[in-house]
Amino acid sequence: MIPIILASTSRYRAELLARLGLAFETMAPGVDETGYQACSARELAGLLAQAKAQAVAGSRPGRIVIGSDQVAVCEERFLGKPGSIEAAIKQLQFQRGKTTLFETAVCLVDASGSSSLSCVTTRVRWLDSSQVSDSLISNYVHKELPLDCAGAAKSEGLGVALIAQMQSEDPTALIGLPLIALTDLLRKAGIEPLAKP
Repeated sequence: MIPIILASTSRYRAELLARLGLAFETMAPGVDETGYQACSARELAGLLAQAKAQAVAGSRPGRIVIGSDQVAVCEERFLGKPGSIEAAIKQLQFQRGKTTLFETAVCLVDASGSSSLSCVTTRVRWLDSSQVSDSLISNYVHKELPLDCAGAAKSEGLGVALIAQMQSEDPTALIGLPLIALTDLLRKAGIEPLAKP
């Protein structure tokens, strides 16, 4: 089987990819995410996922490389990884009672160098201030430390207690790697996760 590389140092993405039972290695893509401009969160997520996959594919030809990125936007404000407790609390206070769109893109570069891209939208409606106080948000952030998550909440953990509703065609997209979309891209590249090794 063609070797697979996940162009990411994210433990969340590695844990998700491991669910497919495929052997893979991880490699930091070394992409500066700050230099990209886009009209929409969806476009930016796609550009970054593609840049990550192509950066690694350029240095490791003949392999299948998977890149992914997620961009969150709420009321036209892009929300990156908060990086600090204070920033995480502010992000969650801002989103409270609103809807955030999480655009999660995955790009696959096959062994010949051709790339395919897919993007999944997840809509998250947050509980409002009558249900989630500032002190509860602070408690959450201090307990779970979601400092490396766009939007500052881990839906796969305690962050789900801040959410009123989630809508997505792929339940893994919000965690960071849309496995349904990725499985489709892998099959098109000749890799069937359900096949015996």
